[in-house]
Amino acid sequence: MSADTEKEATRGAGGAAGAVGAAAVAEEEIRDAVPGGTSGEGEGAKEPQPRSVRVVLFALMIAMLLAMLDNMIVGTAMPTIVGDLGGLEHLSWVVTAYTLATAASTPIWGKLGDLYGRKSVFMTSIVIFLIGSALSGMAQDMGQLIGFRALQGLGAGGLMVGVMAIIGDLIPPRERGKYQGMMAGVMALAMIAGPLVGGTITDHWGWRWSFYINLPLGVVALAAISVVLHLPKPSREARSARSIDYLGAALLTVGITAIVLVTTWGGTEYAWGSAVIMELAAIGVAALVGFLFVETRAAEPVMPLHIFRSRNFTLMSLIGFITGFVMFGAVLFLPLYQQSVQGASATNSGLLLLPMLGAMLAVSMVAGRVTTGSGRYKVFPLVGSVLMIAGLFLLAQMDTGTSRLTSGVFMAVLGAGMGCLMQITMLVAQNSVEMKDMGVASSTTTLSRTLGSSFGVAIMGALFNSRVQDVMAERAGALGSKVTEQSAQLDAASLAKLPVPAREAYQFAVSSGTHSAFLLGSVVAVLALVAAVFVKEVPLRGAGGPPAAGGVAEAEGTVS
Repeated sequence: MSADTEKEATRGAGGAAGAVGAAAVAEEEIRDAVPGGTSGEGEGAKEPQPRSVRVVLFALMIAMLLAMLDNMIVGTAMPTIVGDLGGLEHLSWVVTAYTLATAASTPIWGKLGDLYGRKSVFMTSIVIFLIGSALSGMAQDMGQLIGFRALQGLGAGGLMVGVMAIIGDLIPPRERGKYQGMMAGVMALAMIAGPLVGGTITDHWGWRWSFYINLPLGVVALAAISVVLHLPKPSREARSARSIDYLGAALLTVGITAIVLVTTWGGTEYAWGSAVIMELAAIGVAALVGFLFVETRAAEPVMPLHIFRSRNFTLMSLIGFITGFVMFGAVLFLPLYQQSVQGASATNSGLLLLPMLGAMLAVSMVAGRVTTGSGRYKVFPLVGSVLMIAGLFLLAQMDTGTSRLTSGVFMAVLGAGMGCLMQITMLVAQNSVEMKDMGVASSTTTLSRTLGSSFGVAIMGALFNSRVQDVMAERAGALGSKVTEQSAQLDAASLAKLPVPAREAYQFAVSSGTHSAFLLGSVVAVLALVAAVFVKEVPLRGAGGPPAAGGVAEAEGTVS
């Protein structure tokens, strides 16, 4: 690393430490870990500026809640939206547009934060999200709603990255675990509360308030960030010397968009072997290959490939991908199993996942506290991977006679495993890079999890649907094939209308489908365990000792 780069990294680290030190009144333990200093927003700031870390963290939690809660709320309101606006044939695009924009913009937001300063970029993403929310609530037809949802998703990508990167700037890794554990808890809370909140808002205020509800929360977060958060940002000279990698950003956006469309449309809108899916796959691969080529030559790459030379960073990206693969696959299939086989009500669908999400919340908080207290973290990827494999394997054993208590215990095992992994992946990834790359490290880890969720839903969904259709054809003959020819997933009303033999066959088929999907998930989760074995426990910066002489990369090893 050059002398200039070392100076820049040291200056960034010192600024973050100063920001934490200035918050001594609110966070005694952070003051003890990181001595006070001076920091400021913009050039020439020399005096320490009092601020409350707790207020900033509260604002960050609101921002994370907005990003995670939105899709959950909107999903519940979709039937009402279609009844009001029409456009049933474009219904899926209301979710797809948001997901695409979020995934494609995630790495761009991370790099912009590194280049132009975290605070201003994060506030911009909040404003874009709020504008998208307001416009979505005012949409007069389905086309407008889809366009405004894309704008909303564009802002959401910056919310998730900004939250994690700002925590990385404010708090040293030794202290960071418990706060990132809180953010993982917010994710779990959003998954539980989203459908309940969405249903209540839609029933009492109308579907437009599913979007308007974001506005007061977002304004509170925006005001708190604006007044309380103070972070150093690059000087004008530094900003002007670092040009944006427009070609790399464009190629990465095209590649991510194509991949997400393949995983979203494959097996649903189009057959996996159809020309559309094959063309999208080819475009995605070509764009990503071109992106890698451009990044090796760009002066300021949007995703610096040197961060992958860190063994721990690469392994955490892989573990994050697998965690996303498993978690969102489970979120999709567990309520379906409980509604179809166990007869649970769809009204409180979020509560069906409470054993898994509650365990994830509790364990993520404990893991963060233990990491902060001990400075050690390798045990969590190892234990988490084992629990995730065990939980998925147990869920694969469910059949038509499995009780809710039993399935709840199985879900809790899986949730405990994911709780060990959710915040540790981000913590170790951020600890594996220099301060100047904090944004791209956060965005890359977030993107890995997002892509993992897309692949998990697509692959596990394809296996589930295929298994359900095969079993229905075997057990119910022509009637079974007719029942599932449009979709392997029936709602409660459609299921109640089936003849008893067909309904029993369908329940058996769903249990067989979930068996295959979760068995596949357990096999994929083995890769996370293998990756965890090779993680090297590098002392967390701020853990009471100096960093390794050769820097982070040398301390943990590199990958060729």
